[in-house]
Amino acid sequence: MSEQQFIMTQKGYNEAKERLLYLQTVKRQEIVDRIAEARSHGDLSENAEYDAARNEQAANEGEIVDLDYKIKNAVIIEANSDTSFVHIGSKVRVYDEELEEEAVYEITGSTEANAMENKISNESPVGSALLKHKVDETVKVSAPDGDYKLKILEIF
Repeated sequence: MSEQQFIMTQKGYNEAKERLLYLQTVKRQEIVDRIAEARSHGDLSENAEYDAARNEQAANEGEIVDLDYKIKNAVIIEANSDTSFVHIGSKVRVYDEELEEEAVYEITGSTEANAMENKISNESPVGSALLKHKVDETVKVSAPDGDYKLKILEIF
């Protein structure tokens, strides 16, 4: 059985490694300290601080395992300054005729995606629809709530 691969830019890979180191060292120790503090308050059966710290510990350990797996199975893509078509690493300005608005998206691997920063995964409906297309092309996005079209205005 082959391992799943995770496409990342060099920047995203470096950020993932930094995050993993932070979770394994700083955050893990902070949680251990909170657990020790909560234990010192006595009866653990009715200790909300202890329960919260243990839950946070479980979540942190889960994120460590997940991130470690993604880093070990990362495929780092080369930076590409070609703006003749959309590829991972491209920033794309698009126009949605239905909503009558423009948006700028950066196409990333799934581990780097961040909706708050308009970084979308190459595996997302919008990201996969835009890949390999050129300026002035209109692409059909197949989203869970229905299809819509985006016109590519600029690739940079």
